[in-house]
Amino acid sequence: MIIQRIVMDKHKIIFKAARSWLSSESNSVPKPIVKSIPDWYRKADRYAKDFKDNFIIGPDKGKIPTWKACPALFDIMATGYSLNTPCDIEFFLNEDNKIDVKVHNSKYTSFIQKRPAMPQFMHPEGYYEDHFAWFGDWQIILPSGYSAIYATPFNRYELPFLTTSGIIDLDKVHQPGSYPFFLRKGFTGIIPAGTSYIQLIPFKRENWISEVVEEPDQNKIKKEYQENTRLYRVPDGGVYKKNIWEPRTYE
Repeated sequence: MIIQRIVMDKHKIIFKAARSWLSSESNSVPKPIVKSIPDWYRKADRYAKDFKDNFIIGPDKGKIPTWKACPALFDIMATGYSLNTPCDIEFFLNEDNKIDVKVHNSKYTSFIQKRPAMPQFMHPEGYYEDHFAWFGDWQIILPSGYSAIYATPFNRYELPFLTTSGIIDLDKVHQPGSYPFFLRKGFTGIIPAGTSYIQLIPFKRENWISEVVEEPDQNKIKKEYQENTRLYRVPDGGVYKKNIWEPRTYE
């Protein structure tokens, strides 16, 4: 079944400088996060290979897709915009053997702040209890009725930090704000200028209701699974992306 692709209306997000020296050429300028897709993702194989680098052929005579062939993974990593570090930021152990931070640009000494543990907040395992906070460089403005999800860039498990998640109604408040984050234990070194530290995903505020539908006919459920297999489990895969997935653009 081919579903006609829908041309989505474009909405505008505005990034307004919150520091007088910022420009469109600054390291911290927000950008579509698809431009920050990491090399490990780009270089991964779409189809499984054997130890001789030959494609593995499955029972259906087609190549076996890997996780790289899953549109859902790419979609979440490419949706929205990234907020980026303005300069190199170095984490090190100080003379008290405590994790500390140094900003490699005097203009940005206020960009990052060290803070004590947050009482009663669930502390993520494997991260220092003392945490830090990013202070944004840009005011963000969305159209009326729109908010944005703030989160650590999705599936970016190689990043040494974990930014706390939240939602802000950016049609009503535009100040950059601060975003607490935790640093992974054992990490010392430099987070380079231009690193994505937040993934920002705009969405329209809407009210929803939920419904639970029971299906007592196990044979019907089985037939639905069999039909799903017939439609989507084809040689070389790619049916969902070709026939179902609707691309969105973030410019």
